Amino acid sequence: MSSFSRWFRSHSGPAQRKGSSHWERRLEALEVEAENAPPGFQGTPLNRAGDLCLKEGDRVRALRYYGRAIDTLLEDGQLDAARGVANKIIRIHPEAIRTLCTLTWLDLAARHMATAVVHLQEYVKAARRGHQEERAVAEIVAMARTATQREFIEAAARALEDLGADDRMGEVLEWAAAGRGPDATEDRDDLASRCLHAAVGSNERRRAEGSLA
Repeated sequence: MSSFSRWFRSHSGPAQRKGSSHWERRLEALEVEAENAPPGFQGTPLNRAGDLCLKEGDRVRALRYYGRAIDTLLEDGQLDAARGVANKIIRIHPEAIRTLCTLTWLDLAARHMATAVVHLQEYVKAARRGHQEERAVAEIVAMARTATQREFIEAAARALEDLGADDRMGEVLEWAAAGRGPDATEDRDDLASRCLHAAVGSNERRRAEGSLA
């Protein structure tokens, strides 16, 4: 279990509550299920716990469970499942900067370019609101280096312009003219592996900052 997950258990675990309601007891059971699940199956009960919290109107705890679910799913290499949970976070908290970054990487891994462009645009907006432009520039340049489609690279150039990084925008426009980033690969497994590594990195930074999303 990651230190991030242990932090959430110690600060928000349902066992802390006295006289638990039925749904809180169900959360306890899901915690135990996640704790005892073999690798590859721990994310499912945490995702279900998030759904339960959301149904009961506890948005903060739902985000925490979804964050833990993403942790385990990324660690297990389950990109599609992690994308699904990340989308839940965005529906609850549209300004989740780090999750939008992670989600864009996962879109690239799945070669869902149209969706990747949409999430990239939302990431830029959230980064500007959260005054994280410098970090976003680094992430977007890395995305453009990996991208295999001109559409996304051009969108990355526009995103860099919006973030005031005109110098990096010019560099990325050169890649767009070439039709691919300098680190692009047509090998789907290699692309997925690279994007997963980047997604894990962006997610780890979210955990290190103690951000819910």
